[in-house]
Amino acid sequence: MNIFGNRAAVMPLAVAATLAIVVPQASAQGLFDMLFGGGVRHNPQGEFPPPPKYKPKPKPDTGGGGGTRISGPSYYTYKADRLVRVDFAALMPKPQPAAPQDAAFVPSVTGNAFAEAIAGLSDYELYAEPDIAKALIAYYSANPDFIWVSGTAPNSRAQDAVRVLGEAASYGLTPADYTVDVPAAAAASATPDERLKELVRFEMALSARVLRYAHDAQSGRVDPNRMTGYYDFPPKPLDMEGVLKTLAHTREVRTYLESRHPQNPEYQALRVELEALQASEENEIVVDPKLLLKPGETSPELPKLLTLIARNLDDEMGGDYGEVLARLGKSEIYDPELVPVIKAVQKRAGMKGDGVIGPRTVASLAGTSKADKIGKVEVALEELRWLPSDLGSPRVFINQPAFTASYIDNGEVKLKTRVVIGRTTNQTAFFYKEIKQVDFHPYWGVPQSIIVNEMLPRLRNDPGYLDRAGYEVTDSRGRRVPSSAVNWGGYGANIPYSVRQLPSEANALGELKILFPNKHAIYMHDTPQKSFFERDMRALSHGCVRLQDPRGMAAAVLGTSVDYVVEKLKHGHSTENVTRTIPVYVAYFTAWPDMSGNVEYFGDVYDRDTRLMQALDATEAVRSPAS
Repeated sequence: MNIFGNRAAVMPLAVAATLAIVVPQASAQGLFDMLFGGGVRHNPQGEFPPPPKYKPKPKPDTGGGGGTRISGPSYYTYKADRLVRVDFAALMPKPQPAAPQDAAFVPSVTGNAFAEAIAGLSDYELYAEPDIAKALIAYYSANPDFIWVSGTAPNSRAQDAVRVLGEAASYGLTPADYTVDVPAAAAASATPDERLKELVRFEMALSARVLRYAHDAQSGRVDPNRMTGYYDFPPKPLDMEGVLKTLAHTREVRTYLESRHPQNPEYQALRVELEALQASEENEIVVDPKLLLKPGETSPELPKLLTLIARNLDDEMGGDYGEVLARLGKSEIYDPELVPVIKAVQKRAGMKGDGVIGPRTVASLAGTSKADKIGKVEVALEELRWLPSDLGSPRVFINQPAFTASYIDNGEVKLKTRVVIGRTTNQTAFFYKEIKQVDFHPYWGVPQSIIVNEMLPRLRNDPGYLDRAGYEVTDSRGRRVPSSAVNWGGYGANIPYSVRQLPSEANALGELKILFPNKHAIYMHDTPQKSFFERDMRALSHGCVRLQDPRGMAAAVLGTSVDYVVEKLKHGHSTENVTRTIPVYVAYFTAWPDMSGNVEYFGDVYDRDTRLMQALDATEAVRSPAS
């Protein structure tokens, strides 16, 4: 849900003509006075003030219900696909007359040898995901031959596959998910039938685990769309029979299996970071990452932070604060004398320097623990598997936890700007689409969620305020109606009217928006609330992505100059299509590499890493042999 749209479609435009732009004096207070009339205080947490505190007059109950609200997407308890027992009955040969046993059995990689071996699967309990179980039977029914066995032993192809599966941890995967018992050399006491049974079971087990690995490498271990309505990813189909056909005819098993992983530089950089973390030692000083400490308060974590500050003093800060740190460095009380020290450290780290010690201050001083970093990188690798292997160029990449949007072309960041994303109660979704259009001096079609949740409480008592505040109301046929003529008290969550705000300097979308059509009705746009960009934590909107440099981003996606954008803005409302293919990723990564491969870490503003780890745990529980 967001001010610019949620699952409800953006309201249709009723006016197509170019409108003259109203240019009132721009200020945050002026915006709210204009939108809601005089006497309304500026609310820094969103575009709309809370519902009036006065009690509404009693109205007859017409089915609307005063407490009706439209809720946003929810998070689900993740349920992984249950494994099924592979039904080998379809592979069983028809009964044949008994043949005399040879004195010495020498199986070969022929259809006849495989047909003989199939009998060893009659009581074999192999469990796999339903689609993998189906693919195994389909492939071996059409191709009754070994892939992984030559003669009386696993072949080199099998050895390569087992090695790749065993290295799964280097990709942030769990090696136990792909474990296969490799047959040892045939024992002297084993009969030919016993050896053949062992080999055919190994064949099926390895094929099942190779298919699981190929699926996980390409698409991830969990289906993100099952986790929450905030995730929206198209399926990445895998031709599992095709995988086995390829492996049956190639000697480059390692190359093929590794090619199933994303092939972009970001994935490789995260792998390098994971390897370095796994080989590193734990941080010497670990500070509670959720610490919140104000002047005058006490915490045993404070001396740890002060020790880290003292270690990294340069000459300038040492001269200013060395004496204070030497005297109060062991204090658990956040003494007022320490406040200038913390402010200086915060400003040096690019924060606003408010003197309050919070998670961002802790992260800048103490970093993130080794365990937390490994968790973030493993989560990031999983999330990258949900995206296309080639991210495209040019592209726009919005990383919500970093509160940034970047325009990237030919491996270079051409533009990087701060953004505001949705509040925790109005979260921005995680998805990708293609940029299609730039709207100059746009209309704002108010989503039904905003009308119901935030406007309706006032409209029930002041039905004409939309008329005064620069909004248009249209009925289901697109006809303009005065806001004052609508009986707003008669409606609940289903309101048969559309509301839009006219272009103006005070429009909630500012001077332009950048569209990439999606079911969440999320887009990038300007905003009158410029002060939000000065904050460190910028999860403050109703869900859309506000840009600190909207003109620069518009120029980038249109392949033109900022001067061109400025000229377009002089001529009122208009639209321009984006003619190039430019994917936009509205992404969520708490670990992400810059273009040089250096991985940066960010706070989990929506607590989504935790939810993904729970989904991964649920998947592991299903795959565990114990289950």
